[in-house]
Amino acid sequence: MTTFATAQKTFISDDFLLRSETARILYHDYAKEMPIIDYHCHLPPDQIAADKQFENMTQIWLYGDHYKWRAMRANGINERYCTGDASDWEKFEQWAVTVPYTMRNPLYHWTHLELLRYFDIDILLNKDSAREIYDECSAKLKQPDFSVRNLLKRMNVKIVCTTDDPTDSLSDHKAIRDSGFDLKVLPTFRPDKAMLLIDSPEEFNQYLTKLGEASGLGEINSYEDLLVALQNRHDFFASMGGKLSDHGLEHIYASFDEEAAKAAFTAARNGQLPGDAQREAFKSMVLFETAKMDHAKSWTQQFHLGALRNNNARMLRELGPDTGWDSIGDYSQATPMSKFFNKLDSTNQLTKTILYNLNPADNEVLATMTGNYNDGTIAGKMQFGSGWWYLDQKDGMERQMNALSNMGLLSRFVGMLTDSRSFLSYPRHEYFRRILCNMIGNDVENGELPNDIQWLGKLVQDISYRNASNYFGF
Repeated sequence: MTTFATAQKTFISDDFLLRSETARILYHDYAKEMPIIDYHCHLPPDQIAADKQFENMTQIWLYGDHYKWRAMRANGINERYCTGDASDWEKFEQWAVTVPYTMRNPLYHWTHLELLRYFDIDILLNKDSAREIYDECSAKLKQPDFSVRNLLKRMNVKIVCTTDDPTDSLSDHKAIRDSGFDLKVLPTFRPDKAMLLIDSPEEFNQYLTKLGEASGLGEINSYEDLLVALQNRHDFFASMGGKLSDHGLEHIYASFDEEAAKAAFTAARNGQLPGDAQREAFKSMVLFETAKMDHAKSWTQQFHLGALRNNNARMLRELGPDTGWDSIGDYSQATPMSKFFNKLDSTNQLTKTILYNLNPADNEVLATMTGNYNDGTIAGKMQFGSGWWYLDQKDGMERQMNALSNMGLLSRFVGMLTDSRSFLSYPRHEYFRRILCNMIGNDVENGELPNDIQWLGKLVQDISYRNASNYFGF
């Protein structure tokens, strides 16, 4: 049996991804030690409030991770070992069997970075090393130093922004704040269900019941009531330290017909499916009104655009959403985006905005769109956000930063986020910083940028941390 002493050592050296001396200086002397602001993630706040200890490596690493599930399925692993009733050890073992087959997928890099940074394990994960790695990691996870709060502190995380529905009580955020934990965990307002469930009147009405109770209105019987309820919850999120909203959309909606929106609400409230134009108007108007709420509080609004979700209807029925059946969509983005931002800007109600793109064909579209609405009120007011989801990997990050560099100002970029549900995902910030430093280092080595290490060091520190700190106003 392979042991730690005989297993093959990892390929991750101190200079991993850093291909020039300039890149190494920029990373090790400037970027490496900067704190982390994770301004968008899906970490469960209840686990932070409880300072949860995971029982084993599968629970913290594989539960809910549809990235790994997709890889395992592609490798011919039965669903029982992904979302089924196999034991935690059996699931880990099948993931370990899969890992060598993930070479050139970002999962291969992430897997070994996470083993190294959290558990000091510097050997390759495969079927032979699986048992010893599982036992070693699981034993460490039971130690107090490996509670979720300590895992966050281990990675030098200073601020975490979770993603929360307007109906959420935020009781866990309050408990975290009241506990005196020296890391801010702030809510993010995500009102998608208040808009998108108009496509399913039964679910829409169930949601309105929850929103009515949470907002203190009781019943929501009109479009106007809905906006009041959302405003009440928006105010509450602000009182709990919230400074961001987020929207996960195929594309931005920009059909501004308030009467059609009201008709859509009335029809759905009566259990009827509104017409296509009415539903489009409803989504557009609710999105527009919440954007104005964001501006009134100087919040930042985020738009995650371009996912084609729930493609596999059979597996959606069996397992539900967010289990690994989503892909890149090819929607038209530019025209509705321009209409939406222009309507807000025409009354000076366009707040700070981050656009995240899932289709690499649209990188330059989004990068140039942000430049249309920068108005000099704040540096980088309109942001082309970091590579998202399927683009959250080396090639995707480089393409996003190249588009931003060519069409805007990389120097004002607010940098990386995890967008993750896992407490072991924070080495993605290291991954991003290494890629950033390598890109800039290559330009210096190629004679395309001056060898001004002090200025370039400031630039990578800004992108790694300071830009986000200044931009969001935490």
